[in-house]
Amino acid sequence: MSRAHSKGPRQQVERVGSGPGARDVRGPRFQPLRRALKVPVWGDLSIRLGLALGLIMLVVMIHWWDRDGLVDNLDGEVSFLDVVYFTMISITTTGFGDIAPITDRARLVEAVIVTPVRFAVLFIFVGTAYNFLIQRSWEKFRMNRIQDQLADHIIVLGYGVSGSESVAELIERGIEPHCIVVIDPSEERLAEAEALGCNIMAADATRDETLKAVKIDRAQSVLVSAGRDDTSILIVLTVRALAPAVPISVVVRASDNESLARQAGANNVINPVHFTGLLLAGSVKGAHIADYLADLASISGRVQLVERPVTAEECGCDISQLRTGGRGLRVYRNGEALGFWEDECKNLQAGDIVVEIVPTTDGEERGDGHNGAGMPQ
Repeated sequence: MSRAHSKGPRQQVERVGSGPGARDVRGPRFQPLRRALKVPVWGDLSIRLGLALGLIMLVVMIHWWDRDGLVDNLDGEVSFLDVVYFTMISITTTGFGDIAPITDRARLVEAVIVTPVRFAVLFIFVGTAYNFLIQRSWEKFRMNRIQDQLADHIIVLGYGVSGSESVAELIERGIEPHCIVVIDPSEERLAEAEALGCNIMAADATRDETLKAVKIDRAQSVLVSAGRDDTSILIVLTVRALAPAVPISVVVRASDNESLARQAGANNVINPVHFTGLLLAGSVKGAHIADYLADLASISGRVQLVERPVTAEECGCDISQLRTGGRGLRVYRNGEALGFWEDECKNLQAGDIVVEIVPTTDGEERGDGHNGAGMPQ
């Protein structure tokens, strides 16, 4: 699978969820990797068999009520057992001819009532065979094929508040939903991801077989948000053991656990509590700082932070001369962070990673600021 770029034609906006938690998400629908069944298998089978038996019993009662219109060519007497026998051979279209309708009313019953029931029972059994044998085998084959073809995908482990918001933002940024795999033990939480078209799996993300099933070693990136710091760190340890080179981002809520998450193998550790405190403190001295930072973080804002490798054309240039027209902020070189004011940033080199601010589509069309209006100076 290939990652889609953030720029391009606008995608369809769909309403996901209901009530206060509902939100609009851009992106097409795709067939999910696995669909949750509304009715258990045994329940579905019981309903089908019960309906078929009910129709058969209805025909038995009708034949018993109209038994005077039937004739038994063997002994001339139609018993209840004969009625059950005649019903079964009539519905299955066997028709030995030993019992037959002889009156106009009996023949009318066969034509108007028994024949539609015969087709209904046939469709029930054929549909059951298709659903439980052919369709389920095909769905299993399709799921295995999709799993085998997973590559360069994004895996989201945990679909709580943070996980669901990250998936929605990824889709907003242009990532195709079928390139996202969501794993969570809760079927209820997975319903929203399934509606978005993501590949989903109800499983325990701390187990090796779960991560191997979604080809963790071939993933583009892994996002971990299990809701508990201990569980998230355990997942990071498991992912890092199975996929040493895959980037891992994890959400932790206790400052003491940030270093533990990094030691476990996380490349990026995000503490929403700490970050919220920074925004609150920054808003004391600058009323628009928190607003601008939120604008930077989301694709729906006017500006966007982008991290990318330096291109061959940019080698030797100053960070202020980026070919994209963005504003270079920082360069990462050999694991060291360099600010745009430092002399090293005046000569970009091959292998450098640059962080820049670029306008989004809304920013290019409507300018910076709220609702397309410039902020007062």
